[in-house]
Amino acid sequence: SRVYRNHLSFDGRPGVTLPQANMEEATTEVTSLVGHEATPREVSSWLLYSRVFEDFVKHRATYVDVAVLPTPALLEGPKAGEELFVDIEPGKTLVIRLLTVGEAHEDGTRTVFFELNGQPRSVSVIDRTLEGTIQQRPKADVGNPRDIGAPMPGLIVTVAVKPGEVVKKGDKLLSLEAMKMETTVYAEQDGTLSEVLVSPGSPVEAGELIARYADN
Repeated sequence: SRVYRNHLSFDGRPGVTLPQANMEEATTEVTSLVGHEATPREVSSWLLYSRVFEDFVKHRATYVDVAVLPTPALLEGPKAGEELFVDIEPGKTLVIRLLTVGEAHEDGTRTVFFELNGQPRSVSVIDRTLEGTIQQRPKADVGNPRDIGAPMPGLIVTVAVKPGEVVKKGDKLLSLEAMKMETTVYAEQDGTLSEVLVSPGSPVEAGELIARYADN
């Protein structure tokens, strides 16, 4: 067959001149990106569109799987009083009703008040329209083992470590509160902490950089 691209032509199958993909190496690379054993679909996606796939993985790590949300709510956001029906698994549907959005805070966030299956809830979210006037905290690099990110949005309750401290895997680093529940963050590896970027009372977003290991 003859293929035409950018007014040039060549004979043969499209892609025949591309180097062969090493599926074993690709699977190892994608597994490190996604944090679980990579599926054939994930490996193929990375091989075809590596940059797009890596952006997708970072987005999913920050916001979890947003594919379950109705498209208009994802792209435009819900309106006050609107109810969203979100199927998270077969036979399990969440009913989310937006109540109101609070005033802007000094750190560039707003408190969003909503109902989850009839129960009142609130969450702090970043207002992107304020980015020009608010200095945002850095995000943890998902692929960098030195970075420690907040597992969820919440309020820092306690900080058990300080910069320069040597920690062992499993040591308590800090605790944060989200929706009246307290979560503890533990060290996932041995090392020395070069930075601790939060203190008790600090609000954090999911994936926000809260501490960092020193270079080995």
